[in-house]
Amino acid sequence: MKLKQLTQEFAAEEDKIREGGGKEGRERQERLDRMVARERLQHLLDPNTAFFELNLWAGFQMYQEWGGLPAAGSITGIGQIAGHPCMVIANDATVKAGAMFPQSVKKVLRAQRIAFDCRLPVIFLVDSSGVFLPLQDEIFPDEDDFGRIFRNNAVFSAAGIPQYAAIMGNCIAGGGYLPVLCDKLLMTEGSGLYLAGPALVKAAIGQEIDAEELGGAKMHSEISGTVDFFEPNDKACLERLRSLVSLLPTEAIQPANNTTTEKPVEDVYEIVSVDGHKPYDMHDLLACIIDKGSLDEFKSQYGKTLVTAYARIGGMPVGIIANQRAQSQTGKGEIQIGGVIYADAADKAARFVMDCNQTKVPLIFLQDVVGFMVGREAEQSGIIRSGAKLVNVVSNSIVPKITVVVGNSFGAGNYALCGKAYDPNFIMAWPNAKYTVMGADQAADTLFTIQQKAAERRGKALAPDELEKMRASTKKRYEEQTDIRYGAARGWVDAIIAPHTTRENLIRCLQLVKRAPLSPRTFHTGVLQV
Repeated sequence: MKLKQLTQEFAAEEDKIREGGGKEGRERQERLDRMVARERLQHLLDPNTAFFELNLWAGFQMYQEWGGLPAAGSITGIGQIAGHPCMVIANDATVKAGAMFPQSVKKVLRAQRIAFDCRLPVIFLVDSSGVFLPLQDEIFPDEDDFGRIFRNNAVFSAAGIPQYAAIMGNCIAGGGYLPVLCDKLLMTEGSGLYLAGPALVKAAIGQEIDAEELGGAKMHSEISGTVDFFEPNDKACLERLRSLVSLLPTEAIQPANNTTTEKPVEDVYEIVSVDGHKPYDMHDLLACIIDKGSLDEFKSQYGKTLVTAYARIGGMPVGIIANQRAQSQTGKGEIQIGGVIYADAADKAARFVMDCNQTKVPLIFLQDVVGFMVGREAEQSGIIRSGAKLVNVVSNSIVPKITVVVGNSFGAGNYALCGKAYDPNFIMAWPNAKYTVMGADQAADTLFTIQQKAAERRGKALAPDELEKMRASTKKRYEEQTDIRYGAARGWVDAIIAPHTTRENLIRCLQLVKRAPLSPRTFHTGVLQV
């Protein structure tokens, strides 16, 4: 299969995910005279502008025992409203009535993190039945669980980042704190906002009361004073939101320069293979992404398995660290395998990261890494020391970091090149990306050996056909987990992007990270091994 074909298959699968809860869910919204979530987005966002959707694959093939959870029952992404880039977080009530599952919470928290880092106004379109109770133990109490959303609301407010909430359906139990912690609260007629619904109130205190009197929009706008804007329907509510966002101070958004690349962006499909086995020169891939004639390569003759370079993308300066997948040769004549990080490459990259922090240049990581070099020579060269140095400087970087996984992202290579655990402002992946501790073949052999020895210790000698069946089963299970959709379902990447859109997505992300002031911290690494 070609990379372009795989990309088309992913696009078709994404269209299915965007259908949410399907016909039944849409019909339910229609009966309640409410729009579905994606219709709300169409009315809210400026016409003919792009919506950068985040974590569309969240929850993919998870929660099958509960009937599945397309897009984790929510929509998050960055779009333009009245000329202002905003983070939109919307419950999709066609999916489990907008109930919050563990991955739903994780998705919202990531959207909040990106919004905070980029100083983006946040719009919440609330239509949720609350926490999915059968999984409450995975949603309720921890620092990365449901309550963290409300904590973030308070922190956003203190930081002066605008937050708007529109209740356009249910907003029940603890979830009611979210809209009330926002700067402006809108609510449509027929919606409900209460800590406990009528049935729970009757069970708890024996009081009988209808939903409108308990927590309807009219009550909250006339009696409790909780609601700032009472709206008759979804359309009026969304128009009011646009009007309120338009009051924000006008921003001087600098468009990207009208620059071109050395090679057409579509050439990426001929450079990188689906299986990741085909060697390629990273310079060819960069020629499809960066501005023509802008490459200034740093230490080009040293540590060649990592390409480090200053460049421009859409006229904006960047520092690039990318894996070289072609075989290379050191100055001493030693052969180095493409996609592997050697000690010299790690040392070079660490020095480069420090320099980019010195000059306040954003960092772009292009990952296609199978890991650090192993073996006697590698250990004697100080590979662990050099790798730790690179991990240190990436961890302490104060400049924006954007990561794109264009192939493999294995083991400590993922860490050193700014994987999710190292706070990239954005992390994206191609459909062919593989995201795991090690390659499937190596992992299958390792796991198979462990299982085989365990069977032998139990005195159960396995026949050759049983051994082969065990190995095949182990490899199949591991390969399923290396598929980028598995990682995206769990929030390890923000988006799976079509390879030919890498440049435009990087331009968009660079424009967004420029909105935030640089960290007040000075760049400091602490103790470095040398």
